[in-house]
Amino acid sequence: MSRKKAGAMWREAGLSWKDFLPEDEDVNKFVTEKNVEFTLGGGEDDETEKSSKKELSSEELTKQLDRLIQDKADNQRIYDWVEANLDETQMSSNMFVRAVMTSICQSAIICENPYKLDAKVITRSAKLLHKYLKDEQKELQALYALQALMVEMEQPANLLRMFFDTLYDEDVIKEEAFYKWESSKDPAEMQGKGVALKSVTAFFTWLREAEDEESDNNS
Repeated sequence: MSRKKAGAMWREAGLSWKDFLPEDEDVNKFVTEKNVEFTLGGGEDDETEKSSKKELSSEELTKQLDRLIQDKADNQRIYDWVEANLDETQMSSNMFVRAVMTSICQSAIICENPYKLDAKVITRSAKLLHKYLKDEQKELQALYALQALMVEMEQPANLLRMFFDTLYDEDVIKEEAFYKWESSKDPAEMQGKGVALKSVTAFFTWLREAEDEESDNNS
């Protein structure tokens, strides 16, 4: 039986975790730990729905996503958690996009000297990222989040370039968003931008050369 069907049956029966758990038990935490997020997917009673979709802070959101990703949750389980806990406004917010991008990218870093990238993590998460990076603006926010992560890590050599290569190869970030990030002068996103740009000079050189070759072939 699929999770979706099991969740529908649970809700059709009028069941609620609040009826089974102690009053002081956090429903969201319980369903996440037990991998039963699908039981909250739309249709619980109003009180539970409101409590399950309370607005999360950036820190809370990142913490929950980190927990799911470290637990090696598959994409479907993450979708279930997001739909159970966030409303449409939160799901389409820049904060959410940045939190998802940061959690996935952090989990893909191999902490050796020098740092390396486990590209398979990005490949596995590509569908998840495609779902939430719905347009160029969201892709740009994802790149800002990655830039901020590199600043936090004190700009490890070559790591940003490895991320850019993989994100491009998996079609997670399109050329237009990369170029927009490169030329962006947003004052709120300037911390570490100069160093980040220098570290991906070769990537943009390659990107432009590939574009020129393609236009030559099409002419």
